[in-house]
Amino acid sequence: MVTGLAFLATATASLFAESALVRWTQRRSPHLSAWAVALGLFALASALLALGTSNGWDRGTFRVFYLFGAVLTVPWLALGSVALLLGPGVARQARWFLVFFSGLAAGVLLSAPMDAVRGTGIPVGKDVFDAGPRALAAIGSGVGAIVIIAGALLSAVRFARDRTSADSGRLAGANALVALGTLVLSGGGLVQGIVGHDEAFTLTLATGIGVIYAGFLVAEARQGRSSRRTSLPEAARGSSVTTS
Repeated sequence: MVTGLAFLATATASLFAESALVRWTQRRSPHLSAWAVALGLFALASALLALGTSNGWDRGTFRVFYLFGAVLTVPWLALGSVALLLGPGVARQARWFLVFFSGLAAGVLLSAPMDAVRGTGIPVGKDVFDAGPRALAAIGSGVGAIVIIAGALLSAVRFARDRTSADSGRLAGANALVALGTLVLSGGGLVQGIVGHDEAFTLTLATGIGVIYAGFLVAEARQGRSSRRTSLPEAARGSSVTTS
């Protein structure tokens, strides 16, 4: 069951990442590039989870799984929320910091001392790493989750002030789903760290990524409506020029 759920999370995240990447190539929207990176990382982490729970863990597999899944996925998801709410200028500045943080985290995780891991049970970070990697996971996932939740609250406040706008409602719904999915993913880490149930952990991964994907679809429905509205005046202007 654990391996099957890990494969399900991998498939869902891969579809999400591919869809976000395709749409980014069409529109170059910064939130799409951030989500494509985040879900690409999550898909790789889930694939490593499936590999470890089926064939057994080793140090290299767990290092990369922990780096992608526990440290980097949520911050890149948060960058997507920043881009949606605060615009491409702020997102570009945040992206440079996040690239630096990602490089720092990769260096620490790939070189940090760790205890041996074996078997097919999912190791827990606190039982394997010292304080450095675990601090990076707490900072990355914690700060990222705060940004996502704050973005959901901000978009909800904007919608409450302007209930006549369908776009603000869709944006509020999209951010709420992304925040909910992030909380589900974080809950899985807590369950694994405290209780140690591998089934519950992988179930939260598959569920959380599905909820986040629903938020992506809602956001893209909003973007599609906005694009159609902006294209109509341009077409009208083109028609008037041709007529004259």
